[in-house]
Amino acid sequence: MSQMIKGNTGDWEIVIGLEVHAQVTSNSKLFSGASTLFGNEPNANVSFVDAGMPGMLPVINARAIEQAVKTGLAINAQINLKSVFDRKNYFYADLPQGYQISQFLDPIVGKGEVLLDMPDGSVKRVGVTRIHLEQDAGKSLHEYNPKFSYIDLNRAGVTLMEIVSEPDMRSADEAAAYLKKLRAIVRYIGACDGDMEKGSMRCDANVSVRKPGGELGTRCEIKNVNSVRFLHKAIEYEAMRQVEIIESGGKIDQQTRLFDSAKGETRTMRSKEDAHDYRYFPDPDLLPLEITQDYVDALKKSLPELPDQRKQRYMEKFGLSAYDAGVIVGEQEYAQYYEQLAAKHDPKLAANWMTGELFGRLNKLGVDITESPISADALGGLLGLIEDNTISGKIAKDVLDLMFETGKSASAIVEEKGLRQVTDTGAIEKVIDEVMAGNPDKVAEYRSGKDKLFGFFVGQVMKLSGGKANPAAVNDLLKKKLS
Repeated sequence: MSQMIKGNTGDWEIVIGLEVHAQVTSNSKLFSGASTLFGNEPNANVSFVDAGMPGMLPVINARAIEQAVKTGLAINAQINLKSVFDRKNYFYADLPQGYQISQFLDPIVGKGEVLLDMPDGSVKRVGVTRIHLEQDAGKSLHEYNPKFSYIDLNRAGVTLMEIVSEPDMRSADEAAAYLKKLRAIVRYIGACDGDMEKGSMRCDANVSVRKPGGELGTRCEIKNVNSVRFLHKAIEYEAMRQVEIIESGGKIDQQTRLFDSAKGETRTMRSKEDAHDYRYFPDPDLLPLEITQDYVDALKKSLPELPDQRKQRYMEKFGLSAYDAGVIVGEQEYAQYYEQLAAKHDPKLAANWMTGELFGRLNKLGVDITESPISADALGGLLGLIEDNTISGKIAKDVLDLMFETGKSASAIVEEKGLRQVTDTGAIEKVIDEVMAGNPDKVAEYRSGKDKLFGFFVGQVMKLSGGKANPAAVNDLLKKKLS
């Protein structure tokens, strides 16, 4: 799904690579025992190691290693049994040690891939270059005093996985789909909570443009994008900016940029550094990390059912379309909700009502499924009434609206409002006779060969019955009487 930009000189192709920083789910930091709890008072989660005190030695957190290996396995990546931690040297106020412990030449995870289900039914493969572990930095605070910057080191030393993709994406849609899929994977395996609002997952986007099939252009990196929606907007803006510069005779400078979500535009942050600017070298306080194949194999066996595996199961076992199955497995909470529905009700009916009617109403309210006022059991109660022909699908939509408004169960609303479906053929025949008596001209037209009028009669019968007549019975009886 390449996204071409229409320029004055013809089409331009966008080339995108993403670097995703995922905070590892762990109670303590990468090299210290300090807490990782979000929301504590500034500088409450700081050990002597995090503060860069002299003589403090880092000790590797085994849980962080486990989470990185599991993530690599989940994207079918090469796991390196030997990896090295390096010092990435640069000075900034929120980096007390004067360097960040990261991985450079020998990361813990090598090449892998992420498969994307695109809206047109195609599958897009995005290569992953590497996953390496590193410390997060602290945070500069400017809200306390207009004249001073304050430093909060609660995040300093927190474990990050940096997941680096190949430049395989060709549209903002593909980049958004990649970030969603990666977020789903790390949440399924419990390696990261994926909460972008709290900074648990952040994304740097490398964007360049070129003539289709031409040489790669000069890239600019958009730093610290914290939502899928902002990523999409930032890429589209940056690509258009680059095209306009090139077509007006200018050239793209390699630089780091920030996305201003209020203005919907990117702006210059600094010129882009190269790796040699950081003066990487192996950390002298840490031996190379060595793990065994038995350790990797044991972690592989411990992995839960992953999104792609679950999608395949839903398609094979429940007969869902690739699109519906992909939507449902896209969030772990969606899949859990659906599993409850499909356990007791027709799986296809459950998928249709969940992805269509339920999601549509939740989107209007601006809430996700974890905040849904309609539980899986409550929606299941509505599906049961459809399945046993107590109500029609049309009436069920009205009942669902009332469930959202009142919080009452589907069965209670149906009884209160007298919405039970009419299945008595004698009662339905009376309504049909009334409709035919009131429209003799239409009856004559239908009998003369205008079959398309059948829909008119169905609509009139349903209208006169208040939508309560059983649609299947209406169709059968109408065909007999009209012929």
